[in-house]
Amino acid sequence: MLTSILFFLAFGAAASAIVWSALQLFTVQEDPLDERMTQLRAFNATGPVETGGQRRRSSGGGFWNQLLYIVSRFGGEEWIRDVERELRSAGLRRPESAAYYIFGHSLFFVVCMGGMLYFQRDNPISNAFGGLIAAFIIGWLVPKQVLGRLAKRYKAKLQEALPDTIDLLGIVLGTGLALDQAMVRVSEEMQFIYPELANEFYTVVMQVKAGQDRARAFNQLVRRTGIDDIKSLAAMIIQSERFGTSLSHALKVYADALRMRRRLRAEAAIAKAGIKMLFPNIIFILPVLFAITLGPAMITVLRSLAGGIGQR
Repeated sequence: MLTSILFFLAFGAAASAIVWSALQLFTVQEDPLDERMTQLRAFNATGPVETGGQRRRSSGGGFWNQLLYIVSRFGGEEWIRDVERELRSAGLRRPESAAYYIFGHSLFFVVCMGGMLYFQRDNPISNAFGGLIAAFIIGWLVPKQVLGRLAKRYKAKLQEALPDTIDLLGIVLGTGLALDQAMVRVSEEMQFIYPELANEFYTVVMQVKAGQDRARAFNQLVRRTGIDDIKSLAAMIIQSERFGTSLSHALKVYADALRMRRRLRAEAAIAKAGIKMLFPNIIFILPVLFAITLGPAMITVLRSLAGGIGQR
């Protein structure tokens, strides 16, 4: 009895920690400039240090940075970098996001394995082995699948926001504003409609104002998002700045092309809907339809037979 109580108390604490970590992980950033300055301070004070071309993390800097340091010391630096790359692709760029994810991932894995060991405690090892393998797979893959799904959804939101945002950027540039001022204006206008792309544009502007080269800022935008349309947009802006060509008309034409692509994607999704609905119809709807239509007829036929089932 005491073991069961301790297990459920530990499970409740683990679940609460996972929920708290998720809330901290998915908190929306309100100020990209403050976020960038925090990252620079953390990098200079306690972050990775260049040694022989390799990045090495240092201890200190709070609990979460210490956690990343411990994981890196045990050979998990590549894992941390992959996690940070996935988090950036999902729009989560707080300095502690990687630590939150690694902590939640590890805790979920331990809870899955511990829970399976508890429920399989009375079974022989041969029978419990399959359950442990299933718990291992679930505990390891589910958080990665969730993060991948978040990254995919974030990219879809950016893709959806591109045509309208670029069209508005071309209109604002046509009024005579500079590129940085136009991007800030577009970010302010699109903040409540497409906040993801607005924050990305605002981050690029803040990086340029902080002294970074515009081409490098846009290349970092391309690496963060991984979207081909944004890569084409960045190349167009960089070439326009390099050769001094007009950008407003080019952006208008490019926005029309993106809008056409969005329409084609919607038509392709509609065309696939019929095929995707085929299997649910066969599995769930047709058996019920057959039972409703053929059931009364079969009962009537059986009752009409001499000695049939249900005859009175």
